[in-house]
Amino acid sequence: MNILLVEDDSRISDFVIKGLEEAGHSVALAPTAEQARDWISDHEWDVILMDIMLPGIDGVQLTKLIRYRHNATPILVLSALDGPDDKVMALDSGADDYLVKPFHFKELLSRINALVRRAKLSRQGGGQSHHSGPLIVNTDEHLVVLHGEEIELSPKEYKLLLYLLEHQGRVVPRTQLLNAVWGINFDNSTNVVDVYISYLRSKIEKKGTKFIHTVKGTGYLWKEPQ
Repeated sequence: MNILLVEDDSRISDFVIKGLEEAGHSVALAPTAEQARDWISDHEWDVILMDIMLPGIDGVQLTKLIRYRHNATPILVLSALDGPDDKVMALDSGADDYLVKPFHFKELLSRINALVRRAKLSRQGGGQSHHSGPLIVNTDEHLVVLHGEEIELSPKEYKLLLYLLEHQGRVVPRTQLLNAVWGINFDNSTNVVDVYISYLRSKIEKKGTKFIHTVKGTGYLWKEPQ
């Protein structure tokens, strides 16, 4: 794999580069987001490893820029910030996974392999459309249309919508949604799923149309509107 590491701490970067190269991967180091931005524009990468606390432009801002440019390269955030809000901010900016420092190298390698494998399967699988009553989701274009009007969703809102649609007719536990949509195991006490369900409902449940049903103490159920 060709891997871009965006990291300004030489102790971390030396450790990561040594391990990845021993595993047979090619690694380029960008100590600043500004340098990484240029390299991302000029080269193709299998995965980007992104620190958050960088001099100048930070990792969250760079991730947003990458996604704004419609670059779908998997991004794995490596950060010493371990609060739920930090993780949600990074993932909502467009990152695909989040690993807290310090970490074991085997876990890092496993996360990288999983992200790259998922990206390859996504490319091979092609796109399709999902229909549910007046709602249409075109996965080729990440386009959501309700009653003939385009609905704007954040990356996490879109991912949550798609996951519920793909599991319609089945109760999906909150823990399953956390793992599938946010990609990491949050503490069960977090209310991030409920918050994003509320965001999603406010955007798609209009004109009396109801898709998402709450199953108390368990999770959520997507049903075709009557």
